[in-house]
Amino acid sequence: MGFMNYLRNRAGLVIVIFIGFAIFAFLLGDVINYGTPFWARHQNQVGSINGETIDINEFNAQVDQTSEMFRQQMGGGTLNPQMKSYAVQQVWGQYLNRELLKNEVGRIGLTVGKTELNDLVQGDNPSMQIQQAFRNPQTGQFDRGQLNGFISQVGTLPPGHEAHAQWDALLQSVMDEQLSTKYTNLINNSIYVTALEANEEYSQRNKLANFEYVLLDYESVPDSSVTLSDQDYKAYYNENKGVFKNEEETRNLEYVVFDASPTAQDTARVRTTIEELKAQLAESTTDSLFAAVNSDTKYPYIFRKQGEFSPALDTLVFRAPVGTTVGPVLTNGRFEIAKIIDTKVGPDSVKASHILLNPATEGGMDKAKAKADSIKGLIEKGESFAALAVQFSVDEGSKINGGELGTFARGMMVPAFENAAFDAKKGDVVVANSQFGIHIIKVEDQIGSSRVVKAAVIDKQINSGKETMNAAYNKATQFFGALNKNNFQEVATQQGVSVLKADNITAMETMLMGTEVPRELVRWAFEADKGDVSDKIYESETKYVVARVTGIREKGQLPLEAVKSEIEPIVRNRVKAKKLIAQVAEAANGATTIAQIGEKLGKAPASAENIVFANPVIPGVAQENAVVGTVFGLQPKQPSKPIRGSQGVYVVEVTGFVNPEAPGDLSAQKKQMTQAQVQRTWSRVFRALQDKADIVDNRARFF
Repeated sequence: MGFMNYLRNRAGLVIVIFIGFAIFAFLLGDVINYGTPFWARHQNQVGSINGETIDINEFNAQVDQTSEMFRQQMGGGTLNPQMKSYAVQQVWGQYLNRELLKNEVGRIGLTVGKTELNDLVQGDNPSMQIQQAFRNPQTGQFDRGQLNGFISQVGTLPPGHEAHAQWDALLQSVMDEQLSTKYTNLINNSIYVTALEANEEYSQRNKLANFEYVLLDYESVPDSSVTLSDQDYKAYYNENKGVFKNEEETRNLEYVVFDASPTAQDTARVRTTIEELKAQLAESTTDSLFAAVNSDTKYPYIFRKQGEFSPALDTLVFRAPVGTTVGPVLTNGRFEIAKIIDTKVGPDSVKASHILLNPATEGGMDKAKAKADSIKGLIEKGESFAALAVQFSVDEGSKINGGELGTFARGMMVPAFENAAFDAKKGDVVVANSQFGIHIIKVEDQIGSSRVVKAAVIDKQINSGKETMNAAYNKATQFFGALNKNNFQEVATQQGVSVLKADNITAMETMLMGTEVPRELVRWAFEADKGDVSDKIYESETKYVVARVTGIREKGQLPLEAVKSEIEPIVRNRVKAKKLIAQVAEAANGATTIAQIGEKLGKAPASAENIVFANPVIPGVAQENAVVGTVFGLQPKQPSKPIRGSQGVYVVEVTGFVNPEAPGDLSAQKKQMTQAQVQRTWSRVFRALQDKADIVDNRARFF
């Protein structure tokens, strides 16, 4: 009864709370069901630029495309983390460039017209993006026929088809590039250099100054004799405040690397393996298959010119007779062996045309081969190759040009096609099978002549064995297990490992002081607090890393406390300079020459000759901008006032100037200066636009 009475007495309050909870649950459920929960609203955004969000799926697709392009440029294989990071950076730069320019381009009314766009796509000199997108995979050259075929195909597809989206994206990219070029040209055309500026530049680079100087070095004042006050720090900080603006958030780390790189024992193990493979390769009767199965790198089984093997292997391959197995040689951390299969003298490049048949649409390989032989027979009887290519070839890229492939060197075509084209003679018509289908090839011309070698190559990467990896990991585990927030250096000293430091690490970093580290380690560092030790041992291919966050620098103006230790040596020298300036001023009292001042200071004047304003270096001392700048403002034979330099306090006296001959024609000077300014201008404009923009960068969450 007591509980029921309590409910009756508190009914109003209970109902209000219940209704409030129901409304909250309803709204929360609606948010969850309708879209992304409010607490994770931006979880799929790589970032935003001036309010334009960048979706991770769209961004990642472009990163994959760029990475694949890099991979192909590197000859295949796996991209290392640095190259993947560079791909991310390049795609982000493209987004930045497009979005930052969009408002500027719209504001001043720049556009790309229909005729202009058509010329960029199908004109005599198409955009490089178009040329790259429609390259013949066999020749690597721009294929206009392939472009025209794609445009025709897109025109027949229904709206919403994936090909439409791809084509629209490519056209937009071409227009963006053209708008960027127009905007850049507009800025560049506004740059000019006056005759007065050219004359001044000429003088700064050619007028010579000869002078004497007395230097009181900062090291002559013991550190213990100066005391640095808060005002000393503040004075330097306020004078150089713009230097201490952090463009993006950074971290300072101390870390220990436990190296598991291959040891001499690992090298010996891999050498034993490659020696065993050498013996087996020498006895093998299926050389190409044996090499393909046992090699870490799948080398093409084709004829190659001298210089196309690795340098160490190249010399051996071209000296040894056919049937010999050479090596092992050590190249870039891997052992290589090779069996010389054949050698001959052949052309350096071939000009050819082809007709490609698809066995699947011809009723099978036998029927396709018979058809190819028939077409070959017609060609040999005088029928037009170009006409037959247009009629029968399934290679849309070349058939429109009568099957022409242009001129190609060794290594540009698939092996079966290459062997057929290079083994034939000029004028021959041959049939070859490849993964693309059956080719009828006409050799139009063969250019050059070199000795070539076909070899079965096997390589084995020298990698770390289990013992090496376990030894490094055990050391890392021992170190990690003894750590807390305050004993990082102490434990390192006890265990005899070196502590490394890396300052101002950015969120997208992949290297710490030249050492490749896992991206997960950097991501952890940007989620950790100052003093935190890494939550685990981070592992790369041959290294284990344990780290500690020693400092956090937020984006924007850094406070004095954040840079105090960094500027301390400079501030100390400024305080020392006050003492040294007082000494020089006292010695200069009543003196009329630098020799007299030097005598009072116990320092003989030194000479500096043929110094130019544009290169303010005092030979044997340092770059001294303030000192050399003062020199060019002095009259000869008059000692200067004390000058605070980078190495100490100076007093100087000009002995004379050597003026250059007056320039006859400033046109070349003005042109050179204009070009130099043009090269610097775009980066400055981009920086200005970037500083004004509202940019949110979340890349570190995903990459």
